[in-house]
Amino acid sequence: MARAQEVTLRLHQFLSPISTLPAEVLKPWGERLSAASDGRIEVQHFDSMALGGRPGDLMDQARDGVVDLAMTLVGYTPGRFPRSEVFELPFTMRDPVATSRAFWRMMEEDFQASEFADVKVLAAWVHSPGVLHSAEPITRLEDMQGRTLRGPTRIITDLLAELGATPVGMPLPAVPEALSKGVIDGTAIPWEVAPTIRLAELLDNHTEFAGPEALYTATFVLVMNRNAYAALPDDLRAILDAESGAGLSARAAATQLAADAPNRAEAEAMGNTIHRLDAAETALWKEAAQPVIAAWIAEMEGRGIDGAALIDRAAELIAEEGAS
Repeated sequence: MARAQEVTLRLHQFLSPISTLPAEVLKPWGERLSAASDGRIEVQHFDSMALGGRPGDLMDQARDGVVDLAMTLVGYTPGRFPRSEVFELPFTMRDPVATSRAFWRMMEEDFQASEFADVKVLAAWVHSPGVLHSAEPITRLEDMQGRTLRGPTRIITDLLAELGATPVGMPLPAVPEALSKGVIDGTAIPWEVAPTIRLAELLDNHTEFAGPEALYTATFVLVMNRNAYAALPDDLRAILDAESGAGLSARAAATQLAADAPNRAEAEAMGNTIHRLDAAETALWKEAAQPVIAAWIAEMEGRGIDGAALIDRAAELIAEEGAS
């Protein structure tokens, strides 16, 4: 009877199998579930949208039961999860692990019930500090004028526009072709994911910012179909819960952060130029980004959401988690 309660879960996501998240977070997570359940839970991994659709379809695939599990960037469905965008606002994220723990806490106290009610959220996190990668150097705010830059989410494309660039929204897998065809002349992504699209071979200039806040980050979630979650035997559901949540969220962020340094070093070894803006220049960017935050608060107010309160709560939790 015990063997009859074996469960196979299909996990669909958009990154290549060699990317940090599938290779170092999702697959080890599946292995831990298998070990903790004595092999009764098996996670089947489908990378690079192998089951069809576009990255923006992943949330609906999990909601509708097309797959059991999906990992996706929240911003691939623009405007659908507005509360979660609070963590993508410019110069909000400090340490990605502390920010991810804060994101998970707000998921538990608000977002799961308010905007993720159609799915069961198993983890929520943000990536390491966002970097601008470009064909021509970006060393000051004025250099953004006339640049066509890819952004992963609507908050980040809004930011790029406010800073003077022409933004183009697209998922990560589309970036290499867009660069080769001249559709864009740069992109915003963290160092962690750069090798999966051979970014250091495609672009020679990389722009970083003085801390502690990052120019931007993006939000990720690992979600499960609600019926599939409810159908789990109690003991297997307990194992799944124990291996997910705050711990998995923090682990995902820490793993992505750890991948930054070697990937950055690889770009340097190839002879690329890394421009790190000083505190004074970064302050100019921070000031220029404020209208993005003001516009988001106004939009949230129009939706009946207290955006200012979300910003205050996110900042409080990030500080609290960073101090712990």
